[in-house]
Amino acid sequence: MSLAAMPSIRPAGLNTFLAFDFGLKRTGVATGNVLTRTATPQPTIAAEGSDARLKAVEARIKEWQPDALVVGVPFHPDGASHDNTVRAQKFARQLRGRFGLQVFEVDERYSTTEALAGGALDADAASACIILEQFLRSFP
Repeated sequence: MSLAAMPSIRPAGLNTFLAFDFGLKRTGVATGNVLTRTATPQPTIAAEGSDARLKAVEARIKEWQPDALVVGVPFHPDGASHDNTVRAQKFARQLRGRFGLQVFEVDERYSTTEALAGGALDADAASACIILEQFLRSFP
């Protein structure tokens, strides 16, 4: 479900989230909840290949027990999709299918730029925080 398709009222039972800033070599991770509307960076997953990445994601899901997942989906500045858009959307579908959790897709344009401008030591984890906090702010 895209951020644009988000309901204006938070669906019942969705309180805690695990967010991902998908990358081919590194995937940023953040946890957050609706109560505080803040996100906390987690160690970035440094795994190449779908199987290794999904195995690492599975460990994070078991550790954090989120109610739902959030995946940042990149677009060009004009809103057009590109190769990484398709890859992130595929990753979101894999998460839905494999873990049976609701997965929300969030437009993540400029999240890495914002993370780097903020002096992040781990831009991937900081980007995941930005993505998740943007998502959490979408709730009334």
